[in-house]
Amino acid sequence: MTELLLRGRILTFHDEPLAGETSPEAFIYLEDGALLVRDGKVVALDDYARLRGGEGRNVEVIDHHPHLIMPGFIDTHIHYPQMQVVGSYAGALMEWLNKYTFVEEQKFSNQGHPERIASALFDELIRHGTTTAAAYCSVHKASVQAFFTEAHRRNMRMIAGKVMMDRNAPPSLLDTAQSGYDDSKALIDEWHGKGRQLYAITPRFAPTSTPEQLEMSGTLVREHPELHVQTHLCENNAEIAFVAELFPWSRDYTHVYEHYGLLGPKTLLGHCIHLTDAEIGAIANSASVAVFCPTSNLFIGSGLFDLARLRASDPQVRTAIATDIGGGTSYSMLRTLDEGYKILNIQGQRYHPLRSFYQVTLGNARALSLEGNIGSFVLGAEADCVVLNARATPAMRIRMETVETLVEELFLMQTMGDDRTIAEVYVAGRAAKSTLTS
Repeated sequence: MTELLLRGRILTFHDEPLAGETSPEAFIYLEDGALLVRDGKVVALDDYARLRGGEGRNVEVIDHHPHLIMPGFIDTHIHYPQMQVVGSYAGALMEWLNKYTFVEEQKFSNQGHPERIASALFDELIRHGTTTAAAYCSVHKASVQAFFTEAHRRNMRMIAGKVMMDRNAPPSLLDTAQSGYDDSKALIDEWHGKGRQLYAITPRFAPTSTPEQLEMSGTLVREHPELHVQTHLCENNAEIAFVAELFPWSRDYTHVYEHYGLLGPKTLLGHCIHLTDAEIGAIANSASVAVFCPTSNLFIGSGLFDLARLRASDPQVRTAIATDIGGGTSYSMLRTLDEGYKILNIQGQRYHPLRSFYQVTLGNARALSLEGNIGSFVLGAEADCVVLNARATPAMRIRMETVETLVEELFLMQTMGDDRTIAEVYVAGRAAKSTLTS
């Protein structure tokens, strides 16, 4: 049995604080708190003095005070094969895919390349405080094997799947409806539920899958209702027009996925920028998740995610936030929140810092249907934690001299923070950032 007592200022959520700091019932904040971790799980949360004098009496203490301890950040949409195309110059989505992304993903047939990139990816996630991600691999089985092997070695809670695409991409990146199904089945059998690994059925998006492949994807969903599904939706107007040409019978883009049985409470729909009212209704009725990817949407010029419109159309619409590396420009959920704030603010939508930090922890855990496992410090949860230092840079230290509240501190870290703000990361109760070799 391994035990650890983490001391610091602790913030964890048990609901979305829709009214900001006037929603104290939505979160717990302890000025001098402690988290008791046993065998990688949270077993107690309380004031330090009380916990140290009781259940944590003889346990090793790691004192992070005055830093803030929160549940580890969660990224709900990331492309691990795209590490080497981040920041590539292009004007729009389809140009970016054809000029850079598809070229890069062909390298994942090269021996040793998937393993190298997987290792680099997990280093970056840890460096930036991300302990769980929903990831797209490439079309190659080897890319999935490399991803899950590295995640399992580090004992990280990950969701991933082999991209399926059988048209409108270079020949070396195409599978078939049958081979995509067969490869996915084999990977599901090997990896889903192994340690902390979860599999996601991953048709890239409607333009790169034939009706036959989407039908086979739906078959996988029916055979494995416990799995996540991830794909892209309504990111770009040209993409939407292309889908209308490929599926002329469809009411709209969302209807394509609905028709093939791909919508549902474990379905993650990347982007969701240019949605009709009918599409919002279909997403809400199926309990699917609209994933906001702010740095990617700005960088590729796709458009502005309209959170208020989604919520106004149907308050039950589920949302998440993500980096979308490599269309996204930062691995940091702090930078992602910053750009997300700006996108919403320019549309006249206020987004309180407490809601931001809820979203990258419990909010994203709920979007992944993993509430109770990750995203909060409820008893029995997996002890993935991030330690945040609001004085990590000279500029932040100067600003902190005038910060008076927790909310101001959170907003400062969201606005000015990056990987330097992440003082330490714990994965299932084990220090991970301080042990990185590079």
